[in-house]
Amino acid sequence: MIVLKTKEEIAKMREAGVLLAQCHKEIEAMVKPGIATWEIEQFVERFLAENGATPEQKGYHGFQYATCASVNEVMCHGFPDKNPLKDGDIVTIDMVVNLNGWLADSAWSYRVGHVSEKADALLKVTEESLYLGIEKAVIGNRLGDVSNVIQKYAESKGYAVVRDFTGHGIGQKMHEEPQVLHYGPAGKGVRLKEGMVFTIEPILTTGSHRMKIDSDGWTARTVDGSLSAQYEHTIAITEDGPVILTKL
Repeated sequence: MIVLKTKEEIAKMREAGVLLAQCHKEIEAMVKPGIATWEIEQFVERFLAENGATPEQKGYHGFQYATCASVNEVMCHGFPDKNPLKDGDIVTIDMVVNLNGWLADSAWSYRVGHVSEKADALLKVTEESLYLGIEKAVIGNRLGDVSNVIQKYAESKGYAVVRDFTGHGIGQKMHEEPQVLHYGPAGKGVRLKEGMVFTIEPILTTGSHRMKIDSDGWTARTVDGSLSAQYEHTIAITEDGPVILTKL
């Protein structure tokens, strides 16, 4: 069942989203060659605690961290570790913030130092595909309209869209209905209504869209070792169009 949010509830999620965006802004300044994703993890723990929030994903089905930290060919759900990032890496930091019982979710891919033209182009197209999807998230459209524009744009630029991970409804629970695909035909799926709140979070790769899971049961990486990137916002459907809750 899709839970529609009131304007007051969306405002509470917006507060969580602004805090999350502020955290990402701090992370952006931290990311450089030599830093370890474990240092970012520790920073996020401190930042949220100092601002009266908690990391919602910590403890979720046994996940032990406040962040997912995914490097290069890791699509998502990577564990933060003490290995220093290298010049030219891509690192995606994903987190869910709980502020006063309301949630916001956002992932962002960062360039570590000077990345290759190939990596830079992947990052640009992935971010652009997210915003194209958001533009279609208006009352009266269907979820398939969001999914289709992402797939068409990504594939027109030569990238594959990962099928195994989707966007999702969110509110006081991390995963609610509806499921938001990033591929598929336009004109299909749930009709968008005012008060719906969900994430759009495409993952693109420079090779195959297929993935494999490491022995830790979480870390998902490309089967062919190709680069991947992900950008994610939490958005609300309103009478004035889509509102991005996870940006400053």
